[in-house]
Amino acid sequence: MPTVPFIPENAPFRPDQRLWLNGYLAGLCAAVRVPSDVAPALAAPAVPLAILYGSQTGTAEGLAKKIAKEAKSRGWAPEVVAADHFSKVDWKAQTRLLVVTSTYGDGEMPDNARAFWAWLQKDEAAVLAHLEYAVLALGDTNYPEFCAAGKKIDERLAALGAKRLHARAECDADYETRAKEWIGGTFALLGSPAPAAGGMASDEEEEKGWTKTRPFPARLAANRTLTGAGSAKEVRHFEIDLSGSGPDFKYEAGDALGVMPANDPALVGDLLALLGLDKDDALREALRTTYDITKPSPDLLKAAAETNDELRPLLAPERKDDLLKWLWGREAIDVFAATPALRPDAARLRALLKKLAPRLYSISSSPKVHAGSVHLTVGIVRYQSHGRARGGVCSTFLADRAGEGIPVPVFVQTSHGFRLPDDGNVPIVMVGPGTGIAPFRAFLHERQATGARGKNWLFFGDQRAATDFHYREEIEAMRASGHLTRLSTAFSRDQQEKIYVQHRMAEEAAELWAWLQEGARFYVCGDASRMAKDVDDALRAVAEKAGGLSPEAAAAYVEDLRNAGRYQRDVY
Repeated sequence: MPTVPFIPENAPFRPDQRLWLNGYLAGLCAAVRVPSDVAPALAAPAVPLAILYGSQTGTAEGLAKKIAKEAKSRGWAPEVVAADHFSKVDWKAQTRLLVVTSTYGDGEMPDNARAFWAWLQKDEAAVLAHLEYAVLALGDTNYPEFCAAGKKIDERLAALGAKRLHARAECDADYETRAKEWIGGTFALLGSPAPAAGGMASDEEEEKGWTKTRPFPARLAANRTLTGAGSAKEVRHFEIDLSGSGPDFKYEAGDALGVMPANDPALVGDLLALLGLDKDDALREALRTTYDITKPSPDLLKAAAETNDELRPLLAPERKDDLLKWLWGREAIDVFAATPALRPDAARLRALLKKLAPRLYSISSSPKVHAGSVHLTVGIVRYQSHGRARGGVCSTFLADRAGEGIPVPVFVQTSHGFRLPDDGNVPIVMVGPGTGIAPFRAFLHERQATGARGKNWLFFGDQRAATDFHYREEIEAMRASGHLTRLSTAFSRDQQEKIYVQHRMAEEAAELWAWLQEGARFYVCGDASRMAKDVDDALRAVAEKAGGLSPEAAAAYVEDLRNAGRYQRDVY
């Protein structure tokens, strides 16, 4: 019977050293098949492994749980910890830490990692100095501050004296391959033997039901314009029929819907014609359904810069702002048009493009009211630039191309941090200007369907009441019936001075403070870069003005609301 070398417990090694050596020896002997009846006797004691995640939409959380499953199969005792629960961890007992975190907004921490990040700046965080750690950072190269949250945490842990076990991985929206490489490399450095199954399961093997990699081909049942004639915007209400999806397709008020769009065939045709590849039908279909042909990828920009004298200097790190200005309104076709020497073949073209990523939209319906369907409230992106008509990939897909036999591939992105209170008697305050009203329509429908008796207050705003008051009839009917206890509107262009939702919060500071003192939950949905920050500032100002708190105490109060789950945001 083949044997596997094993370091006994009485050997002069620490438990973690013994585990590493045993893992290393097991790896050397991986080709040797050990009979199942002796395998338990050879197993090393499980050693703790902390896996902490910072997640805004749930992707990092799901990945952390997948890593934990992998760790357990390799003999570790993993503990998955949400970043906002960091204080519950016995850090002195931990020796290894894996961090999985996303970045959102302009390089900000996910909401559930804000308190952890603040703690890392304090002297108490020196308790982490003995750790070995590795960071898996999730981000999107479409944003300037790519993977900023992961970079900050990685650098801070190193500054505290912790030892970097594995180089940080920075994953784009299409993260699966890079993440798997990092996971495999990290466990190899941990000295972990390969799992019994022979490797990490693929997404398709692990996922059940309708998912990002296996979306449900739904049918677009309704497509109507919410904005009135003369509006500067185009906002539409979509209803997506889930018939045939079965019991696996479930969502709750507060969740997001992932939509996998297809590119505009006309844009695909123009790009192929420019590159002289318009006779390749397989490539045409791939560009329509699989690749992002709008946002120029970093690889495309690097390739173009080799012969494009205008673009080359803009790729220097210190010229980041200038590059963003140059890229505004330009798509991949513009980069190729400006770089005549860059004419790739089909294989090279695929390599220069990113994969087409799903778009996430806040769901604007409650399944208790609209069983069998899901509603979206979407701003349609259309504009002119550099002599071409442009359009948002997914918004124009829904508005112009879905339907008539063209399915809408969808999946649910579960929200773990944007939920109605379990107790229907708890008051809620909702701030959702523009399309940010989407989840609050769902909340109001849900509370109505469940008979919740808690008070409801909605802050809504847009440009003009006559053309941009989304779901006006529904909202005013709820206000008239008393279901919507308070309605505060801010239409910025209906008077000379622009008025926004944060101004209404300031005007009603005393009442808003009273609701908060009653235990109300405070919700915000919409633009992360400006509106959400302004609302956050306004909330602190309410605590100062109506609550009589100092600026420092007001900031701490708002942070306490967040940590208690009473201040929740769905921002993008």
